[in-house]
Amino acid sequence: MFDTLSDRLSAAFRNLRGKTRLTDADIDATAREIRLALLEADVNLTVVKEFVANLRERARGAEIHAALNPAQQIVKIVNDELVDILGGQTRQLRFAKRPPTVIMLAGLQGSGKTTLAGKLGKWLKEQGHSPLLVAADLQRPNAVNQLQVVGDRAGVHVFAPEPGNGVGDPVQVARDSILQAMSKLYDVVIVDTAGRLGVDAELMQQAADIRDAVNPTEILFVVDAMIGQDAVNTAQAFADGVGFDGVVLSKLDGDARGGAALSIARVTGKPIMFASNGEGLADFDAFHPDRMASRILGMGDVLTLIEQAEKTFDAEQSAKAAQKLMSGKDEFGLDDFLQQMQAVRRMGPLSKILGMMPGMGQMKDQINNIDEREIDRIEAIIYSMTPAERTNPKILDGSRRARIAAGSGTKVSDVNSLVNRFFDARKMMQSLAGGMPGMPGARRPAAKQQAKKKKGNHKVSGNPAKRSGAPAAAQPPAASAAFGQGVPTEADLAKAVGEFQLPPELQQLFNPKNTGPR
Repeated sequence: MFDTLSDRLSAAFRNLRGKTRLTDADIDATAREIRLALLEADVNLTVVKEFVANLRERARGAEIHAALNPAQQIVKIVNDELVDILGGQTRQLRFAKRPPTVIMLAGLQGSGKTTLAGKLGKWLKEQGHSPLLVAADLQRPNAVNQLQVVGDRAGVHVFAPEPGNGVGDPVQVARDSILQAMSKLYDVVIVDTAGRLGVDAELMQQAADIRDAVNPTEILFVVDAMIGQDAVNTAQAFADGVGFDGVVLSKLDGDARGGAALSIARVTGKPIMFASNGEGLADFDAFHPDRMASRILGMGDVLTLIEQAEKTFDAEQSAKAAQKLMSGKDEFGLDDFLQQMQAVRRMGPLSKILGMMPGMGQMKDQINNIDEREIDRIEAIIYSMTPAERTNPKILDGSRRARIAAGSGTKVSDVNSLVNRFFDARKMMQSLAGGMPGMPGARRPAAKQQAKKKKGNHKVSGNPAKRSGAPAAAQPPAASAAFGQGVPTEADLAKAVGEFQLPPELQQLFNPKNTGPR
């Protein structure tokens, strides 16, 4: 959604490269480019003016450390301002002191509210809660049935006493759901209300009646991030008519300009609490302003990537695979490789995963052109092998590879390419592991071998005169500090520390004499 904005901001920063200091002309030119970029992204005009004014004021100040170059100064200021307009700190969901916690969802019709109810329910269930979805949208055709289907897919129970399609009292349904939750020990109740076709006075009053009936702990306003400034206007009208505590952005993976996401928190004064960035029920998480700002500026989102990896990867399985890889005995086979690859795939599309990595903003075209079907072909090739062939790919001769290609519907060249890449990757990882002291499988010259060499090649004479004249070779060889060649001595470490030099930029940061502004 923010690709265009990211490209425009990157272009503005690129013009500052190579400059040793910022002039007023540089600041004005960069501020103008950023202003145009925000306006093209459909950001609210008031927000844009405030953003650019703060940028100019801070860029002319002395708050940025002198070690940063001009481009880094502007990037830091822009990052801070983006975090600020996106809400500042992450807003956590409040829970009632006495269960159940009641969460009321509201928003325009077509904003993805019913699907988001299922996503929120699944997310809460993964957090250890017992949620109950309430079908209080009795206006839209098949809304009740849709919530039941979504709840079934999410593994969350649904309270739907009325058929909907214009039949039933939504206020009474919401009121009865609290009694149902208390009797069945559900600790969170998620009330899905009817969507509005704009600012509808009747439905706005219905939302207010539901609010008064269930006294919700949190009222979340669901906003379609693709509809631009109208989302901000509607949110403001709803805040004035009913009120809400937080915003949920849906369809954040769309190709719109994303101005609503950058405007709504500042205009309404309410934080963005959750974001939905895909069609799957798992494509939902808490909204972190700092991480979103980092993505917009092309700096990746490593924390979210780590969190997704922790949810997806089996720690015990990964540890076993790492132990096999580090053993240096070629125990890591294609079965282990396939398991790790499938775990990565469960994290989401490869383009999405790579987009979270720092520095990948400059490779958007290559990332977008990634063929996800390549993983299917790799799986087909590996599944066409026998267990023995997966365990030890070295036994794959020409006839075996031809059979595997025929069984997987691929070419022999595809099988050859996969096997060769696997061998190269395994060899590289083993060499890295062998060069890191303390890592499993690290190659160390054993002290026993050195002692044996000393004992076998340099016999010590019983004559003191001969012992005093023994050659230097009789002394035990000093341990080498090179990776993989021994354990460094204290003298080696002291020498290495003394010779180590920080880059000039970092030296200024760690120089105690530097009293410049921080």
